[in-house]
Amino acid sequence: MITALIDYDSGNLHSAEKAFQRVARETNAGQVVVTSDPDVVASADRVVLPGDGAFPHCRAQLADFTGLFEAVEEAVIHRARPFLGICVGMQMMATWGREYTDTRGFDWISGEVVRIIPADPTLKVPHMGWNDLVLDNPHPVLDGIQTGDHAYFVHSYHVRVADPSHRLAHVDYAGDITAIIGRDNMVGMQFHPEKSQATGLKLIANFLTWAP
Repeated sequence: MITALIDYDSGNLHSAEKAFQRVARETNAGQVVVTSDPDVVASADRVVLPGDGAFPHCRAQLADFTGLFEAVEEAVIHRARPFLGICVGMQMMATWGREYTDTRGFDWISGEVVRIIPADPTLKVPHMGWNDLVLDNPHPVLDGIQTGDHAYFVHSYHVRVADPSHRLAHVDYAGDITAIIGRDNMVGMQFHPEKSQATGLKLIANFLTWAP
């Protein structure tokens, strides 16, 4: 079993690599490899797409690696391998990103990525730090996770899904902020599971052992 953690120069993958490798050892989930090789990604058993920074930049960076997005699509859409998007890696699953300029996403989950506008103007954007998850819809990746469990966020934009059944969890930041999305063989987490301590490690373990 190979889990491909995609490196497309979109941020520091060190903490994600260590967390996924640790959990893979503990759950006997096989090998975690950091790669930008399309052949490795296309044949992987699971695919993880992280992303830090602005939506347009991450989308352009991914496109700059020849054949890499096509390999992700081959694994996830055509071979139905489990997929996890993290932070901007989750946002790119949507139809559109509205950060700076309208940018097309993967359109795997209908919706758009919009700026957080707290109902309370004293709350700062970016939304940064720990927040309590509120579960909206059941999913195997959420096994053992409860409303009130903490996750670590750093973001100014979030996904507004077209279909409420695709929103698995949210947090309250003077209004609903989408935290987890998913359908079929794919999930996305706006927060960083690798930085979310026990909750994040449990979510990673669930993903690495998930058989959609």
